[in-house]
Amino acid sequence: MKTHHFQSELWLPQPRERVFKFFADPRNLERLTPPWLSFAILTRPDIKVEKGTLLDYRLRLRGIPLRWQSEITVWEPPCRFVDRQTKGPYSLWVHEHTFTDDNNGTLIGDRVEYAAPGGRLVHKYLIEPDLEKIFHYRKRVLGEIFQAEGQTAAS
Repeated sequence: MKTHHFQSELWLPQPRERVFKFFADPRNLERLTPPWLSFAILTRPDIKVEKGTLLDYRLRLRGIPLRWQSEITVWEPPCRFVDRQTKGPYSLWVHEHTFTDDNNGTLIGDRVEYAAPGGRLVHKYLIEPDLEKIFHYRKRVLGEIFQAEGQTAAS
């Protein structure tokens, strides 16, 4: 099965510690996921995220209900963390999140390595466009959240 890579970056006008803290709270995943995925976190909301933490989710992908579990395999606050799918639709899903001080703000980097059944056409016409839409949505929402926080902090 072929392995694919997806990368995305977003700069936010907020300190790295504040941005990382937002990502360290699993409840915020629901805010960052497009409504069309009907995403819900099943793990108790007060869980402390660290290396070895398991997070369980429910979502609908193209109308198909799915369960997904991720394990935090790397936890290096406030610089980076990695989550790996342990149960879910992908044969491989490893998502590295990085947070770098940049130009009086934070550069968020996402690098996903993944593999899924279905071959080249499934990837080109289903998986790749979905990932683009999901991360586009995520960038928009993060911009709105942290722009509003920046304006509140400046007031």
